[in-house]
Amino acid sequence: MATKIRLQRHGRKGYAYYPIVVADSRAPRDGKFIERIGSYNPNTNPATISLDFDRALYWVEVGALPTDTVRTILSKEGVMLMKHLRGGVKKGAFSEEEAQKRFDAWKADRTKVANALQAKKDAKAAEDAKARFEAEAAKNRAKGEEVAKKKAEKLAAEEAAAKAAAEESAAEAPAEEAAE
Repeated sequence: MATKIRLQRHGRKGYAYYPIVVADSRAPRDGKFIERIGSYNPNTNPATISLDFDRALYWVEVGALPTDTVRTILSKEGVMLMKHLRGGVKKGAFSEEEAQKRFDAWKADRTKVANALQAKKDAKAAEDAKARFEAEAAKNRAKGEEVAKKKAEKLAAEEAAAKAAAEESAAEAPAEEAAE
């Protein structure tokens, strides 16, 4: 029986997630499968991948062919590298301990790169947030100055009107005295 490691589509329209399954190559995409070995959710940022490493490695070693997308997922998780290293052990190129050491070094390097990338992303997000905050603060200051200017103009206009009214009443008072 020819087996494939492939994705099954689940979820609603526009929001799919994919179980990673081992299935007979003749079975329909979302139909009968032999074993579920993980899941892939592209809706999160970054995409969430959960994988049973040992079972995936077993199926790859016994000859199950991964699809292109699943091959990429397995490569990112290190299954394909471990298959390659185990092949070297079988051929006698190096020992099992050396293979495990190489795999651990690869995994540590991958983790370091991922952490650096995440730190860079977090720093950029913090910088963007600070820039947005400063822009908003500048906008609020400008608006506050504009409001203060309008209030000052209104107050000056009221004072001028009050002064004009006082002068007018003062001018009318002598005119009334003269009329008497």
